[in-house]
Amino acid sequence: MTALVQAHDLAKTFDVSAPWLNRVIERKPRTLLRAVDGVSFEIERGKTLALVGESGCGKSTVARLLVGLYEPTRGGLTFDGQDAHAAFKTPEGRKLRRRIQMIFQDPYASLNPRWKVEDIVGEPLKEHGIITDPAQLKERVGELLKSVGLSPLDMVKYPHQFSGGQRQRISIARALATQPEFLVCDEPTSALDVSVQAQVLNIMKDLQNSLGLTYLFISHNLAVVRHVSDDVGVMYLGRLVELAPKQTLFSSPQHPYTRMLLDAIPKMHDTGRQRTPVSGEVPNPLNPPAGCAFNPRCPHANDRCRSERPVLQELGGIRIACHAVEEGRI
Repeated sequence: MTALVQAHDLAKTFDVSAPWLNRVIERKPRTLLRAVDGVSFEIERGKTLALVGESGCGKSTVARLLVGLYEPTRGGLTFDGQDAHAAFKTPEGRKLRRRIQMIFQDPYASLNPRWKVEDIVGEPLKEHGIITDPAQLKERVGELLKSVGLSPLDMVKYPHQFSGGQRQRISIARALATQPEFLVCDEPTSALDVSVQAQVLNIMKDLQNSLGLTYLFISHNLAVVRHVSDDVGVMYLGRLVELAPKQTLFSSPQHPYTRMLLDAIPKMHDTGRQRTPVSGEVPNPLNPPAGCAFNPRCPHANDRCRSERPVLQELGGIRIACHAVEEGRI
């Protein structure tokens, strides 16, 4: 069975150089930022892959590549057997966009403050020509709001009349309007209180079970990831360093960076144990270190780690990019 979503060697480079004249006068080369650098994974239908990592590691750029907001510099995306980025450019691409939707990180920024909820949730239906009759549209928007735990009476309100959690539910209802199969969720709960996070995550889990949705879930909160995912990919400076089933990753993390992230989570029963703090700073992405990007912060780094970049490879049922693990030094 082939996976619904397959990303192969996805990369996105941004040109962040100074203006041309400044470069000529100051004799400076172009400056390139490799936000995502060769990321490959697949997600089976009805499953959830979570991407985790510190801020600035390229998670949101991956999300935008998957929904076609960015075009990849290298690599590609296969969705249900077809080349997604090639399809996005054709008239047929509209059909594909119906099947792939995104929930953005900040519900305060992703909803138009001048539109009523009815217009916000109804827009995808009108835009894709799914429903044109006003009465039917009202009815469908009411159903979508009910599916995320809101009332059809909320249709006449504006976004500012809702709390953060309710706004995120409106975003989810809007994403579900076109009956997509694949939802890209970019930290959908990071702007919310912990109690509200749980409600929104439970709604997403229920919707996945009832509609058979496939999720790519982006987060930097490992507790959230544990709750929603089937597989977890750990990103560091634009690359995947470990990709494993959730149980495996949480019970026996292999990569030193994954261990460091998991060690930073406070645990109920480890009150007396000394916790290893997350040491060091994320390197400047404009000037990443040679070899393995994690080597300046890694306690197991040796000369090979400082000079040769590890490749993501299969080792004992997981995919990992680490010389120390490969050589059995950890």
